[in-house]
Amino acid sequence: MGDTPDHQGHRARLRSRLLEDADGLADYELVEYLLALAVPRRDTKPLAKALLREFGSLAQLVSADPESLRRIDGLGDTGIAALKIVQAASLRLLKGEFRDKPLLSSWDALLDWLRADMGPIDVERVRVLYLNSRNMLIRDELASEGSIDQSAIYVREIIKRALELGASAIILVHNHPSGSPEPSRQDIAITKDIAGAAAKLGIALHDHIIIGGADYRSFRAMGLL
Repeated sequence: MGDTPDHQGHRARLRSRLLEDADGLADYELVEYLLALAVPRRDTKPLAKALLREFGSLAQLVSADPESLRRIDGLGDTGIAALKIVQAASLRLLKGEFRDKPLLSSWDALLDWLRADMGPIDVERVRVLYLNSRNMLIRDELASEGSIDQSAIYVREIIKRALELGASAIILVHNHPSGSPEPSRQDIAITKDIAGAAAKLGIALHDHIIIGGADYRSFRAMGLL
């Protein structure tokens, strides 16, 4: 449907509310206005509501992979790109809170970033944060994708990569798509394997963080390291 004076007036009202009191806008209104910028000659309110119904929340929506988004009728690549810009900008802002600081002194900022980045995804991923001698982030890399009990074969690769980067310490991170951050026996076993292998080469395993939705568990805080 093309633009009409009524649509134009509605968008103008949304814009005014966004500039004056963004917190007062509902999630669907934020998505509606974002899509209106990407697809200017269309009523985007029905699509915005349909997207939030399908994905469950704003966080889940902007974190969804492009292929999943393409399955939604009426959402093209321009709209998908607009949603992914929101995700990329949000994560970059969060990462900026600790990018040039020792991670151990920016722990809350690190957790905010990890929960925003990994909490919404529906496949299990294991990441490794490699740190220098000042505990500043050298590299953030994906170590494996899939169940963590299959990732034991990556222990040697993780340690090898730490040596290549000259890392003094590492932090393991993985997510539980189930939403529960409680560690499993496999989680505990693989953590012990990596900690032991790293210690032999003078590399510290500072923590293993499990993200489950908006919640998390720290092996260090739980006394498992």
